[in-house]
Amino acid sequence: MSVLSAVASFSLVAGLLTIVPGLDTALVLRSVIANGRKHAFSTALGISTGTLLWGAGAAAGVSALLTASTVAYTVLRVAGAAYLVWLGARLIWTGAIRRPAAVGDHPGHRTEAAAGSAWRSWRRGLLTNLLNPKLGAFYLAVLPQFIPEHAPHLAVGLLLALVHDLEGLLWFTLIIFGAARMAGVLRRRTAQRVVDGGTGSVLIGFGLKVGLSAR
Repeated sequence: MSVLSAVASFSLVAGLLTIVPGLDTALVLRSVIANGRKHAFSTALGISTGTLLWGAGAAAGVSALLTASTVAYTVLRVAGAAYLVWLGARLIWTGAIRRPAAVGDHPGHRTEAAAGSAWRSWRRGLLTNLLNPKLGAFYLAVLPQFIPEHAPHLAVGLLLALVHDLEGLLWFTLIIFGAARMAGVLRRRTAQRVVDGGTGSVLIGFGLKVGLSAR
């Protein structure tokens, strides 16, 4: 298998994984509704950075260490679960105390919830991805299957992760601009509470699943 055919094959698998609704999609969707396009793109870039790091880790053998070491995997699993539950609870609380949007708000304006910086949105996306051991396990199981035997593992692993990133950014861009067009409706107080509560519940549920699951 050549590098070109490996990239083409992996892009199909990664593309299917990208469009399946999940935790990353929920975070980006919530970010664009609550904070605007700038924060949503920052969240998406944070997620993409985490994916790239996991790809590098899988190619370099870091993910293999997590799989082989029960202690290392458990520490990451518990930390990731705690972070997701905390983040979900915080979103639910934010939705419960949210004030009505100011008159004249439109998709290009920030709301009350957008007090944090774009850097914070990037960091949230990054941490959510890095503290997800299931993503590391996926890369460990799938990535090596697409790396040609005589190709440099780290370089090809990064290339494949970059392909996954580009597909993810294209998908997130569609979500961001689509949601921004509906921001007039989605930014109503009731709608934002539903979005915050729904996203928070997804995060808490995913965190509990990660925390209580075995390998």
